[in-house]
Amino acid sequence: MTAVAPQAIPHGQAESRTELEAALQTEPLTEDLIRRAPKALLHDHLDGGLRPATIVELAAQTGYDGLPTTDPDALGQWFRDAADSGSLVRYLETFGHTVAVMQTPEALARVAKECALDLAADGVVYAESRFAPELHIDGGLSLEAVVEAVLVGLREGEAEAAAQGTPIRMVTLLTAMRHAAKSTEIAELAVRYRDRGVGGFDIAGAEAGYPPTRHLDAFEYLRRENAHFTIHAGEAFGLPSIWEAIQWCGADRLGHGVRIIDDITPPATHGDAPTLGRLAAYVRDCRIPLEMCPTSNLQTGAAESIATHPITPLKDLRFRVTINTDNRLMSGTSMTREMLLLVEEAGWTLADLRWATINAMKSAFIPFDERLAIIEHVVKPGYAALGA
Repeated sequence: MTAVAPQAIPHGQAESRTELEAALQTEPLTEDLIRRAPKALLHDHLDGGLRPATIVELAAQTGYDGLPTTDPDALGQWFRDAADSGSLVRYLETFGHTVAVMQTPEALARVAKECALDLAADGVVYAESRFAPELHIDGGLSLEAVVEAVLVGLREGEAEAAAQGTPIRMVTLLTAMRHAAKSTEIAELAVRYRDRGVGGFDIAGAEAGYPPTRHLDAFEYLRRENAHFTIHAGEAFGLPSIWEAIQWCGADRLGHGVRIIDDITPPATHGDAPTLGRLAAYVRDCRIPLEMCPTSNLQTGAAESIATHPITPLKDLRFRVTINTDNRLMSGTSMTREMLLLVEEAGWTLADLRWATINAMKSAFIPFDERLAIIEHVVKPGYAALGA
């Protein structure tokens, strides 16, 4: 669909969209119905999605004694409470515990397998789970061994999910930490393993003081190699972070990108369209995907509520927004929960969820023919079965 404000959608297109929305509203939008809807997930951190019981078991196996509690239910609550700080820096501190128990091939494979199974059970049909190999070498593993263990786990998870009747396509992204100095090495690793299940590259970590331009060598290498990459930008920092990620580094997608809303001026009069600044217009015109994570953004202070989260006005302005979980453990969330919150608190329809899912598949780091096959043979029929 052409990226124009809703007020400017041609009459025929508006009628078509209205008919689609009506067709998709034959059932109430319950949690169960949303769980049955096919979903595509682009922004999910492997070390942010562990099962609390798995953390407890792996801690016992590896001798890690730093957990605040060994009761799985209490531990899950502790992660959620600790993440509800309103600070990205404090939010990131919770990962010390999950990373600590992911230092062996067996642990990495188990976590990856369970990630695939948990997402498949939630109706996710395509997912990109990202992790930073450099955080998992404290036990003596090489970067290559870390990547290979995760890939083994993802393949096992895919096979078991398919056997259970909930097939899922899993891809991983290799993340470099923006405060460290291994980005080029990790980028080379992503290219080396791109035909074995690694879809692309990412940088993550605290944004303030660590601009993406510190890693230009890595991004230039990736572009020379025709490789995909996304950059965490516009979450805790702002428009300069987004501008650098796109114009200096050449990011294919933006991790979060929430602060692009700061470049959009609300209409002065009711009925008028908002005014897009140069950067916002560029992002929309170029269909740069926004990997938006509503619940996580509330926890880190990037948004105030689901009802006022920028994802909805950006959706209405036809930016290429996608719905994501970020860290399922820390946010106590799932794709079903993220979608349900948008329905209940921001007025999203099933047609909106379908549109965002197709956005995500169009933006996936897999070949075009594979993206198209999932859209045409999985996503569209899945939503049609719910009422279209």
